[in-house]
Amino acid sequence: MIDLHTHSSRSDGTDAPADLIAQAAEAGLTTVAITDHDTTTGWAEAAEAAAAHGVALVRGAELSTRHRGRSVHLLAYLFDPQDEPLAHEMDRMRDDRVPRLQRIVERMADDGFDVSWEDVLAQVEEGASLGRPHLADALVANGVAAHRNEVFDRWLHNGSAYYEPHYAVETVEAVRLVRAAGGVPVIAHPFATKRQRSLDADDVAMLVEAGLVGIEVDHRDHDDDGRAFARQLAARHDLVPTGSSDFHGDGKTNRLGENTTPAESLARIEAAASGVTPNLY
Repeated sequence: MIDLHTHSSRSDGTDAPADLIAQAAEAGLTTVAITDHDTTTGWAEAAEAAAAHGVALVRGAELSTRHRGRSVHLLAYLFDPQDEPLAHEMDRMRDDRVPRLQRIVERMADDGFDVSWEDVLAQVEEGASLGRPHLADALVANGVAAHRNEVFDRWLHNGSAYYEPHYAVETVEAVRLVRAAGGVPVIAHPFATKRQRSLDADDVAMLVEAGLVGIEVDHRDHDDDGRAFARQLAARHDLVPTGSSDFHGDGKTNRLGENTTPAESLARIEAAASGVTPNLY
């Protein structure tokens, strides 16, 4: 039971890293990756909890990138967090989330929504990577909506009137940076049906040339056609196929282990890495 895509409260999940690992163990996972958005601040706490629960930890992050003007999420595994070029880009992406979110809050407040910047900050763990989910949680806390998903469906999706872009490194460059940092880049949910489809076959080929190692195949936002297309591209380019939950705690209905990664895929990821080693217990 290997789940290679989860989020803690260090970004837009609702559980502290240690609680995330405890839940992973309770769910029967043998290996779990922590992949918070543009940050590695949960790694140390997760590693300590993984040792306590006997769960193997794969340290990673989900990077905010952009390709041909479209938002693309890139999972990065086992990279050196001290690598300066990659760390610089992650800091830049994370820092730009703050003014972007402030602009969204101001526009919604101007339109009569019961929300303030202080309300949003009340939903954020100290040191966490800020994002739209924290605004969604503030709106839920203020009784504007019943759940985070409702807020995104109505007001915060990428095509909404309140959408604001934030800085994101080009996907090709992000792939190169992750590889240079000893890490393993895997494209996340590229054919999701619930959001803007981020890539086509030619785009994937371009990323393979840059050093892409894997593609997330089994994800709840991929329909049967999306999964089949991802498997076809994985076979064509010898990419590592993965599957995962994209768990966010109570922030989404995704459940730990609802999609999993084969052991041979994890072995290929580990073999391709030279940044940090997994914590194996």
